[in-house]
Amino acid sequence: MIPSSAGTRTALARTAHPDRGAGPESHEEAAELHRAQENAVVELLDVPPVADELATRFRERGYRLYLVGGSVRDALLHRTSGDLDFTTDARPEAILEIVRGWADAVWDTGIAFGTVGARRRHDTIEITTFRADSYDGASRNPEVRFGDDISGDLVRRDFSVNAMAVELTDGVGGADYRRRFVDPHGGLAALAQGVLDTPAAPEQSFSDDPLRMLRAARFVSQLGFTPADRVLEALREMSGQLRRITAERVQAEFSKLILGEYPRRALELMVDTGLAEHVVPEVPAMQLETDEHMQHKDVYTHSLVVMEQAIGKETDGPDLVLRLAALLHDIGKPATRRKESDGRVSFHHHEVVGAKMTRRRLKELRYPKAVIDDVCQLVYLHLRFHGYGKGEWTDSAVRRYVTDAGPLLERLHKLVRSDCTTRNRRRAAALQRSYDSLEDRVAELREQEELDAIRPDLDGNRIMELLGVGPGPQVGKAYKYLLALRMEQGPLGAERAEAELRAWAAENLPG
Repeated sequence: MIPSSAGTRTALARTAHPDRGAGPESHEEAAELHRAQENAVVELLDVPPVADELATRFRERGYRLYLVGGSVRDALLHRTSGDLDFTTDARPEAILEIVRGWADAVWDTGIAFGTVGARRRHDTIEITTFRADSYDGASRNPEVRFGDDISGDLVRRDFSVNAMAVELTDGVGGADYRRRFVDPHGGLAALAQGVLDTPAAPEQSFSDDPLRMLRAARFVSQLGFTPADRVLEALREMSGQLRRITAERVQAEFSKLILGEYPRRALELMVDTGLAEHVVPEVPAMQLETDEHMQHKDVYTHSLVVMEQAIGKETDGPDLVLRLAALLHDIGKPATRRKESDGRVSFHHHEVVGAKMTRRRLKELRYPKAVIDDVCQLVYLHLRFHGYGKGEWTDSAVRRYVTDAGPLLERLHKLVRSDCTTRNRRRAAALQRSYDSLEDRVAELREQEELDAIRPDLDGNRIMELLGVGPGPQVGKAYKYLLALRMEQGPLGAERAEAELRAWAAENLPG
């Protein structure tokens, strides 16, 4: 099902599959029906003004210009698209000549592949000469060859829903100008049905560019599509070819997948087809068998549920760090699983092991250091709360919880609350009450202290002045001692802190 409005889906379905009764009885009737379908599609399209401006410039010079790919798909779904993609019979040098002086900025970094980029006011556009590439089957870099018609260009695209085009320059050389819808691979029908299929055979498409397999999962997440049976079969048979793709490209697609509207569906597809083994193998590894006494949950399913629940708690749009932490928070469980003497299953220190595994995986996927650090810290801290419900936490423990979480505290709140997936309503309610209590104590301490920026009562300069020393390890040790004291006892005040520092120095510093 396409996650757009019911009206849009109905209109697309009616356009793709009109009620034709017994069907046209002549070529004239078939042609008339085809024109009616094209006109209906054009009416559905929300083409931005900049596209018509650009089309006029191409048309005046005798070239054809098509809005193509995801831009057409999103226009039909009335989805906002950040960039506009065009294709043309004009060669790259001619494209540059056309857009210079019209665009506010032009870049030709992709000109070897036939692509010219430009910006006009608030719109970013890419214009690519028709392509008819061939691939060697060893890399995803094609032998670039330019084509002469739109049909050859569309058949080489990844999926049929991205192989639709709208000619904006129909009637080149004459006065009869109108838009023309081009859909040789059934993209409109696939869009209406929410089906993901390929223009060519999926084996050929994925062999040409294995990243398209991960892109299939990304479209499942972003648009709620269902892969066609032949696509599923090809994914299972060819998932290993993802090894041909660089980690940076894999990470970019995986991040878009995680940030989509339906990431659970996409992750399940990746696990079921084997794609996950080549991206995040720790996720399918969480499919532990539940023992006969039901002593633990299916960690894999639990992690997907936690991710969904965390998504439900987002307040400022999709949060990559929170979603990754929710997905990976228990990946240390398979490595730490132990069967105790009483028959129970334990996962001692799985948060520590999981944080290390998370760091290794995210580094291999080339995530930025800031993302890695934040996700790993959330994984490491996600169990810390569970000692609180026993009533053992002092104010110092609350201070440490807040300090260790730092700017991640709100995310940690969301992750910990999402980690409650028990079907026992009484136990779930008790856990939520405990966390409510913890948040209340954090709020109370915030009113009393500068809880989010806890520092010793004396800074480094004052420590050096009192001890009569310069910068060095002695100052660091003194600072850590005062910080620990501050954690345990709260604000001391300058006079008491100075007395504590002198007492500490008498016992710990020479002479």
